[in-house]
Amino acid sequence: MSDPLVSRYASPEMAAIFSDDNKYRTWRRLWLALAEAQGELGLSVTRAQVEELRAHVDDLDLEAAAREEERLRHDVMAHLKVYARQCPLAGPILHLGATSAYVGDNTDILQMKAGLELLDRRLAAALRALAGFARHNRSLATLGYTHLQAAQLTTVGKRACLWAQDLLLDAQALAFERARLKLRGVKGTTGTQASFLELFHGDHAKVEELERRVALKLGSAGAYAVTGQTYPRKVDAAIMAVLGGIATSAAKFATDLRLLMGFGELEEPIGKDQVGSSAMAYKRNPVKTERIVALSRPVIAAYAVAATNASNQWLERTLDDSANRRSLLPQAFLATDAILLLVRTVASGLVVHERTIARAVARELPFMATEAVLMAAVARGGDRQELHERLRTMSFEVRRLQHEEGADNDLLARLAADPAFKMGLDELRALIDPMRFVGRAPEQVDAFLAAEIEPYLAAHPAAEDGAVRIKV
Repeated sequence: MSDPLVSRYASPEMAAIFSDDNKYRTWRRLWLALAEAQGELGLSVTRAQVEELRAHVDDLDLEAAAREEERLRHDVMAHLKVYARQCPLAGPILHLGATSAYVGDNTDILQMKAGLELLDRRLAAALRALAGFARHNRSLATLGYTHLQAAQLTTVGKRACLWAQDLLLDAQALAFERARLKLRGVKGTTGTQASFLELFHGDHAKVEELERRVALKLGSAGAYAVTGQTYPRKVDAAIMAVLGGIATSAAKFATDLRLLMGFGELEEPIGKDQVGSSAMAYKRNPVKTERIVALSRPVIAAYAVAATNASNQWLERTLDDSANRRSLLPQAFLATDAILLLVRTVASGLVVHERTIARAVARELPFMATEAVLMAAVARGGDRQELHERLRTMSFEVRRLQHEEGADNDLLARLAADPAFKMGLDELRALIDPMRFVGRAPEQVDAFLAAEIEPYLAAHPAAEDGAVRIKV
């Protein structure tokens, strides 16, 4: 059975990072780096042995490894035996002093590091799309909602900045975790490096140098100073928290859009031949945003599993995390990759239905203007308490007619006809210019983009400007 995250949702780039092919090639790179560094530091590892390992580092034989694993019930030993058979000269020095966690854990770190680098580019591309949308709609007044009830006005651009700010916080968290990610290193069975200290006849400096050289050969700045048999599973939890944060932000964005599509105000990009329903031909379902929400749920849940793994690492290690980590880590990265591709696609193609937005504003705006009407009428000599009661009575009646009869909001006409307010219809209409009610929303958009988003994007100038192909 194929994994739908690979076949339907995630990109080939992320799938390649977490593929078996890349995993097992990385194991071989780790064995090569260890042997090469050991030879450089004076152990009995010859240049010919190292070159033989290098010559076969990409000659995977997955079928042979599978047969060995069926026999040995141990994946690392299975691949080690196949590599050793391919390298008869170097076979005797392969995996010298190491434990299975040397290849397994260091590979997990290297895969997650590459995955974070790709997600960093995905975040920048999504933020660039959202920033463009926010800038274009900075002053488009729209009805704000609290508790999904009509509230004060905001702007479409300001709302988009809320979505962008969530993702920017995720990008900052990702950068932090990516910067502090280290290898498990060369630590031996319980993390004490005892086997390597024995190989180097008690020379602590050479053991330290071995780990430093192996890390450099693998493109890492270093390894965790202390580990048990594995790198701290707290690291998995921290990275899953970042991915879960991205999923949370994306799901909020997608959920808001689904609501706004239901209101008819915004619409996700829809293909010319896209089918919304097999039965209801007229439907334009929010399939992309629904997919974002669907994919976000297991990613959010992944943090709980990773945290549970970390909290149950008995002493130097236990194996009750192994089976779930095989799927947990790759699938969280694959799903987050798919989510961010969808966010970018949706944000780049959002359709704004300005007339529908204007109708919603017009339906509510006269009510919002009542305080300004009250103040103006009092300034002309009216009795504040009497005018307030008239406004309350009229407003309730207009709202009743809206709900019960589908009537338009004629509050302004009623106020103009009431001599107690001493205001004409044109004067009242001047009080309900939507831009009077959006506060500093346009200016907040400008300030947020200038101070927060633009510096971030300037640091990601080549973040995926090409077209995105979204799978079914």
